[in-house]
Amino acid sequence: MTVDQDTIAAIATPGGRGGIGIIKISGAKSFPIAGAIFRPSNSSLNLVPGSATKSQRSAQLEFESHRIYYGHIVDPDNERLLDEVLVSAMKAPRTYTREDVVEINAHGGAVVLHAILKLVLKKGARIAEPGEFTKRAFLNGRIDLTQAEAVIDVINARTQKNLELASGQITGRFRRILVSIRKTLTDMLIRVEAAIDFPEDVAELVEPGQTAKAVEKEAVQPLKRLIRYYVDAHVFRDGLSVAVVGRPNVGKSSLLNQLVKKDRAIVTPIPGTTRDIIEETLNIEGIPVIISDTAGVHQTENPVEMIGIKKTLEHVDGSDLVLFMIEANSPLDAADHQIYEQIKSKPVFVVLNKIDLTHNTDETTIPDAWTCDECLRISALYDQGIDHLRDKMVKWAAGENPVDLAEAIVPNLRHKLLLEKTLAAAETIVDELQKETSSELVAIHLQEAIETLGEITGDSAKVDVLDQIFSRFCVGK
Repeated sequence: MTVDQDTIAAIATPGGRGGIGIIKISGAKSFPIAGAIFRPSNSSLNLVPGSATKSQRSAQLEFESHRIYYGHIVDPDNERLLDEVLVSAMKAPRTYTREDVVEINAHGGAVVLHAILKLVLKKGARIAEPGEFTKRAFLNGRIDLTQAEAVIDVINARTQKNLELASGQITGRFRRILVSIRKTLTDMLIRVEAAIDFPEDVAELVEPGQTAKAVEKEAVQPLKRLIRYYVDAHVFRDGLSVAVVGRPNVGKSSLLNQLVKKDRAIVTPIPGTTRDIIEETLNIEGIPVIISDTAGVHQTENPVEMIGIKKTLEHVDGSDLVLFMIEANSPLDAADHQIYEQIKSKPVFVVLNKIDLTHNTDETTIPDAWTCDECLRISALYDQGIDHLRDKMVKWAAGENPVDLAEAIVPNLRHKLLLEKTLAAAETIVDELQKETSSELVAIHLQEAIETLGEITGDSAKVDVLDQIFSRFCVGK
Protein backbone atom coordinates (compact mmCIF):
# COMPACT_ATOMS: atom_id res chain seq x y z
CA MET A 1 0.00 0.00 0.00
CA THR A 2 1.51 3.32 -1.10
CA VAL A 3 1.25 6.69 0.59
CA ASP A 4 -1.03 9.26 -1.02
CA GLN A 5 1.12 12.18 -2.18
CA ASP A 6 -1.53 14.82 -1.41
CA THR A 7 -0.85 17.35 1.31
CA ILE A 8 -3.49 16.89 3.99
CA ALA A 9 -4.82 19.14 6.72
CA ALA A 10 -7.31 19.02 9.60
CA ILE A 11 -8.24 20.62 12.89
CA ALA A 12 -6.40 18.44 15.41
CA THR A 13 -8.11 19.64 18.60
CA PRO A 14 -11.63 18.80 19.84
CA GLY A 15 -14.62 20.84 18.76
CA GLY A 16 -15.99 23.66 20.88
CA ARG A 17 -14.29 26.64 22.47
CA GLY A 18 -10.85 26.51 24.13
CA GLY A 19 -7.74 28.50 24.77
CA ILE A 20 -5.84 26.92 21.86
CA GLY A 21 -6.83 25.15 18.67
CA ILE A 22 -4.42 23.43 16.29
CA ILE A 23 -4.56 23.01 12.52
CA LYS A 24 -2.18 20.27 11.36
CA ILE A 25 -0.75 20.09 7.82
CA SER A 26 1.31 17.17 6.45
CA GLY A 27 2.85 16.68 3.03
CA ALA A 28 5.22 18.20 0.50
CA LYS A 29 3.24 21.47 0.22
CA SER A 30 3.03 22.08 3.97
CA PHE A 31 5.73 24.77 4.11
CA PRO A 32 4.61 26.67 0.97
CA ILE A 33 1.00 26.65 2.18
CA ALA A 34 1.98 27.94 5.62
CA GLY A 35 4.27 30.53 4.09
CA ALA A 36 1.47 31.84 1.89
CA ILE A 37 -0.85 32.62 4.80
CA PHE A 38 1.53 33.36 7.68
CA ARG A 39 3.08 36.74 8.44
CA PRO A 40 5.83 36.75 11.12
CA SER A 41 5.66 39.34 13.87
CA ASN A 42 8.47 41.41 12.36
CA SER A 43 6.41 42.12 9.21
CA SER A 44 4.86 45.22 10.88
CA LEU A 45 1.24 44.35 10.14
CA ASN A 46 -1.43 46.93 10.73
CA LEU A 47 -3.19 45.31 13.67
CA VAL A 48 -6.51 47.05 13.03
CA PRO A 49 -8.88 44.05 13.13
CA GLY A 50 -9.57 42.57 9.75
CA SER A 51 -7.04 43.98 7.34
CA ALA A 52 -3.48 44.91 6.44
CA THR A 53 -2.39 47.10 3.54
CA LYS A 54 -0.71 45.69 0.45
CA SER A 55 2.44 47.62 1.28
CA GLN A 56 2.70 45.60 4.48
CA ARG A 57 2.89 42.20 2.76
CA SER A 58 6.11 40.36 3.51
CA ALA A 59 8.08 37.95 1.41
CA GLN A 60 7.26 34.30 2.05
CA LEU A 61 9.14 33.03 5.06
CA GLU A 62 11.76 30.32 4.70
CA PHE A 63 10.92 28.08 7.65
CA GLU A 64 13.70 26.38 9.59
CA SER A 65 12.90 22.91 10.89
CA HIS A 66 11.76 22.39 14.45
CA ARG A 67 11.31 26.05 15.23
CA ILE A 68 8.24 27.95 16.43
CA TYR A 69 7.31 31.22 14.75
CA TYR A 70 5.10 33.93 16.21
CA GLY A 71 2.95 36.02 13.93
CA HIS A 72 -0.45 36.24 12.26
CA ILE A 73 -2.56 34.34 9.75
CA VAL A 74 -3.62 36.57 6.87
CA ASP A 75 -5.78 35.86 3.82
CA PRO A 76 -3.32 36.64 0.99
CA ASP A 77 -6.11 37.48 -1.45
CA ASN A 78 -7.36 40.47 0.51
CA GLU A 79 -4.82 40.76 3.33
CA ARG A 80 -7.48 40.35 5.97
CA LEU A 81 -6.05 39.50 9.37
CA LEU A 82 -7.59 36.32 10.88
CA ASP A 83 -5.69 35.49 14.06
CA GLU A 84 -2.54 35.79 16.12
CA VAL A 85 -0.77 32.42 16.03
CA LEU A 86 2.30 30.30 16.73
CA VAL A 87 3.46 28.16 13.81
CA SER A 88 5.55 25.01 14.40
CA ALA A 89 7.57 23.93 11.35
CA MET A 90 9.03 20.41 11.14
CA LYS A 91 10.83 19.00 8.12
CA ALA A 92 10.80 15.32 7.17
CA PRO A 93 11.79 12.79 8.32
CA ARG A 94 11.84 13.93 11.97
CA THR A 95 8.08 14.34 12.20
CA TYR A 96 5.02 12.34 13.22
CA THR A 97 4.25 11.31 9.63
CA ARG A 98 7.86 11.40 8.31
CA GLU A 99 6.61 14.11 5.95
CA ASP A 100 6.96 17.88 6.19
CA VAL A 101 4.55 18.95 8.95
CA VAL A 102 3.26 22.36 10.02
CA GLU A 103 1.07 22.96 13.06
CA ILE A 104 -0.74 26.27 13.41
CA ASN A 105 -1.53 27.05 17.04
CA ALA A 106 -4.44 29.49 16.96
CA HIS A 107 -7.12 30.55 19.40
CA GLY A 108 -9.57 27.76 20.07
CA GLY A 109 -12.81 29.05 18.58
CA ALA A 110 -14.66 27.07 15.92
CA VAL A 111 -15.10 30.06 13.58
CA VAL A 112 -11.44 31.09 13.50
CA LEU A 113 -10.15 27.50 13.20
CA HIS A 114 -12.45 26.73 10.29
CA ALA A 115 -11.51 30.03 8.63
CA ILE A 116 -7.79 29.14 8.85
CA LEU A 117 -8.44 25.58 7.66
CA LYS A 118 -10.41 26.95 4.71
CA LEU A 119 -7.37 29.05 3.75
CA VAL A 120 -5.07 26.03 4.04
CA LEU A 121 -7.35 23.97 1.78
CA LYS A 122 -7.62 26.86 -0.67
CA LYS A 123 -3.83 26.96 -0.97
CA GLY A 124 -3.49 23.33 -2.03
CA ALA A 125 -4.17 20.91 0.82
CA ARG A 126 -7.12 18.54 1.09
CA ILE A 127 -9.04 17.61 4.22
CA ALA A 128 -7.54 14.60 5.98
CA GLU A 129 -9.50 11.39 6.35
CA PRO A 130 -10.03 9.90 9.85
CA GLY A 131 -6.70 8.63 11.14
CA GLU A 132 -4.81 9.62 8.00
CA PHE A 133 -1.91 11.30 9.84
CA THR A 134 -1.26 8.13 11.85
CA LYS A 135 -1.84 6.00 8.76
CA ARG A 136 0.93 7.92 7.00
CA ALA A 137 3.20 7.40 10.00
CA PHE A 138 2.57 3.66 9.62
CA LEU A 139 2.95 3.55 5.83
CA ASN A 140 6.14 5.62 6.02
CA GLY A 141 7.64 3.11 8.49
CA ARG A 142 7.81 5.27 11.62
CA ILE A 143 5.50 2.95 13.59
CA ASP A 144 4.02 -0.50 13.08
CA LEU A 145 0.33 -1.36 13.22
CA THR A 146 0.35 -2.32 16.92
CA GLN A 147 1.77 1.10 17.78
CA ALA A 148 -0.82 2.81 15.59
CA GLU A 149 -3.58 0.96 17.44
CA ALA A 150 -1.98 1.99 20.73
CA VAL A 151 -2.44 5.61 19.67
CA ILE A 152 -6.19 4.96 19.59
CA ASP A 153 -5.97 3.40 23.04
CA VAL A 154 -4.12 6.44 24.43
CA ILE A 155 -6.78 8.76 23.02
CA ASN A 156 -9.62 6.61 24.35
CA ALA A 157 -8.03 5.81 27.74
CA ARG A 158 -10.67 6.07 30.49
CA THR A 159 -8.48 5.24 33.49
CA GLN A 160 -4.84 5.63 34.53
CA LYS A 161 -4.25 1.89 34.05
CA ASN A 162 -5.81 2.17 30.58
CA LEU A 163 -3.26 4.84 29.78
CA GLU A 164 -0.31 2.91 31.22
CA LEU A 165 -1.08 -0.15 29.09
CA ALA A 166 -1.47 1.92 25.94
CA SER A 167 1.70 3.92 26.62
CA GLY A 168 3.70 0.72 27.08
CA GLN A 169 2.52 -0.55 23.71
CA ILE A 170 3.09 2.72 21.87
CA THR A 171 6.81 2.46 22.72
CA GLY A 172 6.99 -0.77 20.72
CA ARG A 173 7.21 -3.41 23.48
CA PHE A 174 4.60 -5.62 21.81
CA ARG A 175 6.18 -5.16 18.39
CA ARG A 176 9.62 -6.23 19.65
CA ILE A 177 8.25 -9.53 20.97
CA LEU A 178 6.43 -10.22 17.68
CA VAL A 179 9.53 -9.32 15.63
CA SER A 180 11.62 -11.72 17.73
CA ILE A 181 9.14 -14.58 17.22
CA ARG A 182 8.88 -13.83 13.52
CA LYS A 183 12.67 -13.76 13.10
CA THR A 184 12.95 -17.17 14.82
CA LEU A 185 10.34 -18.66 12.47
CA THR A 186 11.84 -16.99 9.39
CA ASP A 187 15.30 -18.35 10.17
CA MET A 188 13.80 -21.82 10.55
CA LEU A 189 11.90 -21.46 7.28
CA ILE A 190 15.14 -20.59 5.48
CA ARG A 191 16.77 -23.75 6.84
CA VAL A 192 13.76 -25.93 6.05
CA GLU A 193 13.53 -24.64 2.47
CA ALA A 194 17.25 -25.24 2.07
CA ALA A 195 16.72 -28.80 3.30
CA ILE A 196 13.99 -29.23 0.70
CA ASP A 197 16.36 -28.05 -2.05
CA PHE A 198 19.30 -30.09 -0.71
CA PRO A 199 17.75 -33.22 0.85
CA GLU A 200 21.12 -34.93 1.23
CA ASP A 201 22.04 -32.28 3.81
CA VAL A 202 18.70 -32.30 5.67
CA ALA A 203 20.19 -33.77 8.86
CA GLU A 204 22.70 -30.95 9.06
CA LEU A 205 20.23 -28.18 8.19
CA VAL A 206 17.25 -29.25 10.29
CA GLU A 207 17.60 -31.54 13.28
CA PRO A 208 13.90 -32.25 14.09
CA GLY A 209 14.23 -32.69 17.84
CA GLN A 210 16.29 -29.55 18.46
CA THR A 211 14.20 -27.49 16.02
CA ALA A 212 10.99 -28.58 17.73
CA LYS A 213 12.39 -27.50 21.11
CA ALA A 214 13.44 -24.15 19.65
CA VAL A 215 9.95 -23.51 18.22
CA GLU A 216 8.40 -24.46 21.55
CA LYS A 217 10.68 -22.15 23.53
CA GLU A 218 10.93 -19.16 21.19
CA ALA A 219 7.47 -19.16 19.59
CA VAL A 220 4.89 -21.34 21.35
CA GLN A 221 5.61 -20.19 24.91
CA PRO A 222 5.78 -16.43 24.14
CA LEU A 223 2.54 -16.71 22.12
CA LYS A 224 0.79 -18.45 25.02
CA ARG A 225 1.93 -15.71 27.40
CA LEU A 226 0.56 -12.98 25.15
CA ILE A 227 -2.79 -14.75 24.83
CA ARG A 228 -2.93 -15.25 28.60
CA TYR A 229 -2.31 -11.54 29.10
CA TYR A 230 -5.38 -10.82 26.97
CA VAL A 231 -7.54 -13.28 28.87
CA ASP A 232 -6.37 -12.09 32.29
CA ALA A 233 -6.19 -8.34 31.74
CA HIS A 234 -8.14 -7.22 28.68
CA VAL A 235 -10.78 -5.62 30.94
CA PHE A 236 -8.17 -2.99 31.89
CA ARG A 237 -7.99 -2.09 28.18
CA ASP A 238 -11.53 -2.72 26.94
CA GLY A 239 -13.50 -2.20 30.13
CA LEU A 240 -15.99 -4.46 31.91
CA SER A 241 -19.48 -4.46 30.42
CA VAL A 242 -22.08 -5.00 33.15
CA ALA A 243 -25.83 -5.31 32.50
CA VAL A 244 -28.31 -4.84 35.35
CA VAL A 245 -31.43 -6.93 34.66
CA GLY A 246 -34.54 -7.91 36.55
CA ARG A 247 -38.28 -7.41 36.78
CA PRO A 248 -39.71 -3.88 36.70
CA ASN A 249 -39.36 -1.85 39.89
CA VAL A 250 -36.80 -4.09 41.64
CA GLY A 251 -34.34 -1.17 41.97
CA LYS A 252 -32.14 -1.38 38.87
CA SER A 253 -32.15 2.38 38.27
CA SER A 254 -31.51 3.08 41.95
CA LEU A 255 -28.45 0.81 41.81
CA LEU A 256 -27.11 2.63 38.74
CA ASN A 257 -27.56 5.96 40.51
CA GLN A 258 -25.73 4.70 43.61
CA LEU A 259 -22.83 3.33 41.57
CA VAL A 260 -22.30 6.51 39.57
CA LYS A 261 -23.15 8.76 42.55
CA LYS A 262 -25.65 10.89 40.67
CA ASP A 263 -29.29 10.76 39.52
CA ARG A 264 -28.53 9.33 36.10
CA ALA A 265 -31.70 7.26 35.75
CA ILE A 266 -35.27 8.28 36.58
CA VAL A 267 -36.59 6.46 39.62
CA THR A 268 -40.34 6.27 40.32
CA PRO A 269 -42.66 3.78 42.05
CA ILE A 270 -44.27 3.14 38.66
CA PRO A 271 -43.11 -0.19 37.13
CA GLY A 272 -41.62 0.08 33.66
CA THR A 273 -40.19 3.60 34.03
CA THR A 274 -36.97 2.58 32.26
CA ARG A 275 -37.75 1.62 28.68
CA ASP A 276 -34.38 2.06 27.04
CA ILE A 277 -30.81 1.13 27.96
CA ILE A 278 -28.97 3.76 30.01
CA GLU A 279 -25.18 3.43 30.10
CA GLU A 280 -22.61 5.03 32.38
CA THR A 281 -18.86 4.42 32.68
CA LEU A 282 -17.19 4.45 36.07
CA ASN A 283 -13.64 3.81 37.20
CA ILE A 284 -13.36 1.06 39.80
CA GLU A 285 -9.73 0.53 40.84
CA GLY A 286 -8.46 1.28 37.35
CA ILE A 287 -11.02 -0.85 35.51
CA PRO A 288 -13.43 1.03 33.24
CA VAL A 289 -16.84 -0.43 34.13
CA ILE A 290 -19.59 0.23 31.59
CA ILE A 291 -22.76 -0.36 33.57
CA SER A 292 -26.16 -0.51 31.87
CA ASP A 293 -29.58 -0.01 33.40
CA THR A 294 -32.05 -1.99 31.30
CA ALA A 295 -35.79 -2.20 30.85
CA GLY A 296 -37.60 -4.47 33.30
CA VAL A 297 -38.25 -7.92 31.84
CA HIS A 298 -41.85 -9.13 32.17
CA GLN A 299 -44.88 -10.24 30.18
CA THR A 300 -46.49 -7.25 28.50
CA GLU A 301 -48.64 -6.31 25.53
CA ASN A 302 -47.31 -2.75 25.46
CA PRO A 303 -45.37 -2.47 22.14
CA VAL A 304 -42.91 0.11 23.56
CA GLU A 305 -42.09 -2.08 26.58
CA MET A 306 -41.73 -5.10 24.29
CA ILE A 307 -39.08 -3.28 22.27
CA GLY A 308 -37.26 -2.31 25.47
CA ILE A 309 -37.30 -5.92 26.73
CA LYS A 310 -35.98 -7.20 23.40
CA LYS A 311 -33.12 -4.67 23.53
CA THR A 312 -32.38 -5.74 27.12
CA LEU A 313 -31.96 -9.38 26.17
CA GLU A 314 -29.80 -8.46 23.16
CA HIS A 315 -27.64 -6.28 25.40
CA VAL A 316 -27.18 -9.12 27.90
CA ASP A 317 -25.67 -11.26 25.14
CA GLY A 318 -22.88 -8.71 24.63
CA SER A 319 -22.16 -8.13 28.32
CA ASP A 320 -19.27 -9.59 30.32
CA LEU A 321 -21.25 -9.79 33.57
CA VAL A 322 -24.94 -9.70 34.49
CA LEU A 323 -26.25 -8.31 37.78
CA PHE A 324 -29.57 -10.11 38.22
CA MET A 325 -31.62 -8.07 40.68
CA ILE A 326 -34.46 -9.56 42.67
CA GLU A 327 -36.39 -8.28 45.67
CA ALA A 328 -35.11 -9.62 48.97
CA ASN A 329 -38.48 -9.00 50.64
CA SER A 330 -40.70 -10.79 48.12
CA PRO A 331 -40.91 -14.42 47.00
CA LEU A 332 -39.60 -15.24 43.55
CA ASP A 333 -42.27 -15.29 40.88
CA ALA A 334 -42.52 -16.82 37.41
CA ALA A 335 -40.89 -13.77 35.80
CA ASP A 336 -37.75 -14.18 37.98
CA HIS A 337 -37.38 -17.82 36.92
CA GLN A 338 -37.94 -16.89 33.28
CA ILE A 339 -35.27 -14.18 33.43
CA TYR A 340 -32.79 -16.57 35.02
CA GLU A 341 -33.33 -19.09 32.22
CA GLN A 342 -32.57 -16.36 29.67
CA ILE A 343 -29.34 -15.19 31.32
CA LYS A 344 -27.91 -18.31 32.95
CA SER A 345 -25.37 -18.88 30.17
CA LYS A 346 -23.63 -15.62 31.19
CA PRO A 347 -21.56 -14.94 34.33
CA VAL A 348 -24.21 -13.86 36.85
CA PHE A 349 -24.20 -12.06 40.19
CA VAL A 350 -27.55 -12.46 41.93
CA VAL A 351 -28.24 -9.18 43.74
CA LEU A 352 -30.84 -9.28 46.52
CA ASN A 353 -32.08 -5.71 46.77
CA LYS A 354 -34.31 -3.99 49.37
CA ILE A 355 -32.77 -5.76 52.37
CA ASP A 356 -33.91 -2.73 54.38
CA LEU A 357 -37.46 -4.13 54.08
CA THR A 358 -36.64 -7.60 55.44
CA HIS A 359 -36.43 -6.77 59.18
CA ASN A 360 -39.63 -8.59 60.13
CA THR A 361 -39.98 -10.93 57.17
CA ASP A 362 -38.06 -13.84 55.77
CA GLU A 363 -35.56 -13.06 53.05
CA THR A 364 -36.03 -14.49 49.57
CA THR A 365 -34.41 -17.91 49.14
CA ILE A 366 -32.36 -18.55 46.01
CA PRO A 367 -33.12 -21.96 44.43
CA ASP A 368 -30.32 -24.53 44.67
CA ALA A 369 -30.60 -25.08 40.92
CA TRP A 370 -29.49 -21.52 40.24
CA THR A 371 -25.77 -21.30 39.60
CA CYS A 372 -24.20 -17.90 40.03
CA ASP A 373 -20.74 -16.43 40.60
CA GLU A 374 -21.88 -14.38 43.61
CA CYS A 375 -25.01 -13.79 45.67
CA LEU A 376 -24.99 -10.34 47.25
CA ARG A 377 -27.34 -8.42 49.57
CA ILE A 378 -27.83 -4.69 49.09
CA SER A 379 -30.15 -1.79 49.62
CA ALA A 380 -29.77 0.49 46.59
CA LEU A 381 -32.03 3.07 48.21
CA TYR A 382 -29.94 3.36 51.40
CA ASP A 383 -26.50 2.64 49.92
CA GLN A 384 -26.02 -0.62 51.83
CA GLY A 385 -23.68 -3.25 50.38
CA ILE A 386 -22.78 -1.14 47.32
CA ASP A 387 -19.05 -0.96 48.14
CA HIS A 388 -19.00 -4.73 48.65
CA LEU A 389 -20.63 -5.16 45.25
CA ARG A 390 -17.98 -2.94 43.67
CA ASP A 391 -15.20 -5.00 45.29
CA LYS A 392 -16.69 -8.25 44.05
CA MET A 393 -16.97 -6.95 40.48
CA VAL A 394 -13.31 -5.87 40.49
CA LYS A 395 -12.09 -9.19 41.92
CA TRP A 396 -14.16 -11.11 39.40
CA ALA A 397 -12.84 -9.01 36.50
CA ALA A 398 -9.18 -9.17 37.57
CA GLY A 399 -9.26 -12.92 38.21
CA GLU A 400 -7.60 -14.93 40.95
CA ASN A 401 -4.08 -14.17 39.71
CA PRO A 402 -3.98 -10.49 38.75
CA VAL A 403 -1.52 -9.53 36.02
CA ASP A 404 1.37 -7.21 36.83
CA LEU A 405 0.31 -4.32 34.60
CA ALA A 406 3.73 -2.69 34.87
CA GLU A 407 5.19 -5.58 32.88
CA ALA A 408 2.17 -6.80 30.93
CA ILE A 409 1.58 -6.35 27.23
CA VAL A 410 -2.16 -6.70 26.70
CA PRO A 411 -3.19 -7.40 23.10
CA ASN A 412 -6.53 -6.27 21.75
CA LEU A 413 -9.13 -8.67 20.36
CA ARG A 414 -7.78 -8.46 16.79
CA HIS A 415 -4.31 -9.31 18.06
CA LYS A 416 -5.63 -12.15 20.23
CA LEU A 417 -7.43 -13.87 17.35
CA LEU A 418 -4.32 -13.67 15.15
CA LEU A 419 -2.08 -14.81 18.03
CA GLU A 420 -4.31 -17.87 18.46
CA LYS A 421 -4.03 -18.61 14.74
CA THR A 422 -0.25 -18.24 14.92
CA LEU A 423 -0.10 -20.47 18.00
CA ALA A 424 -2.09 -23.20 16.26
CA ALA A 425 0.38 -23.12 13.36
CA ALA A 426 3.40 -23.13 15.72
CA GLU A 427 2.07 -26.10 17.70
CA THR A 428 1.47 -27.95 14.44
CA ILE A 429 5.09 -27.24 13.45
CA VAL A 430 6.31 -28.77 16.72
CA ASP A 431 4.07 -31.80 16.18
CA GLU A 432 5.22 -32.28 12.57
CA LEU A 433 8.89 -32.00 13.55
CA GLN A 434 8.48 -34.52 16.36
CA LYS A 435 6.82 -36.92 13.93
CA GLU A 436 9.61 -36.19 11.41
CA THR A 437 7.09 -35.63 8.63
CA SER A 438 8.00 -34.01 5.33
CA SER A 439 9.85 -30.71 5.29
CA GLU A 440 7.31 -29.38 2.78
CA LEU A 441 4.51 -29.59 5.41
CA VAL A 442 6.67 -27.89 8.03
CA ALA A 443 7.47 -25.11 5.55
CA ILE A 444 3.76 -24.53 4.84
CA HIS A 445 2.96 -24.07 8.52
CA LEU A 446 6.01 -21.86 9.06
CA GLN A 447 4.87 -19.60 6.21
CA GLU A 448 1.36 -19.47 7.71
CA ALA A 449 2.69 -18.45 11.15
CA ILE A 450 5.01 -15.79 9.67
CA GLU A 451 2.21 -14.38 7.52
CA THR A 452 -0.20 -14.21 10.45
CA LEU A 453 2.31 -12.39 12.64
CA GLY A 454 2.73 -9.94 9.77
CA GLU A 455 -0.99 -9.23 9.89
CA ILE A 456 -0.59 -8.12 13.51
CA THR A 457 2.35 -5.78 12.85
CA GLY A 458 0.97 -4.62 9.50
CA ASP A 459 3.67 -6.12 7.29
CA SER A 460 1.10 -8.29 5.53
CA ALA A 461 -2.20 -6.71 6.63
CA LYS A 462 -4.85 -6.35 3.94
CA VAL A 463 -6.00 -2.92 2.77
CA ASP A 464 -9.54 -3.37 4.11
CA VAL A 465 -8.15 -4.23 7.57
CA LEU A 466 -6.00 -1.10 7.55
CA ASP A 467 -8.94 1.04 6.46
CA GLN A 468 -11.08 -0.39 9.24
CA ILE A 469 -8.43 0.26 11.91
CA PHE A 470 -7.66 3.83 10.89
CA SER A 471 -11.32 4.74 10.45
CA ARG A 472 -11.63 4.48 14.25
CA PHE A 473 -9.44 7.59 14.63
CA CYS A 474 -10.70 11.16 14.75
CA VAL A 475 -10.04 13.31 11.68
CA GLY A 476 -7.14 15.28 13.21
CA LYS A 477 -5.10 12.20 14.18
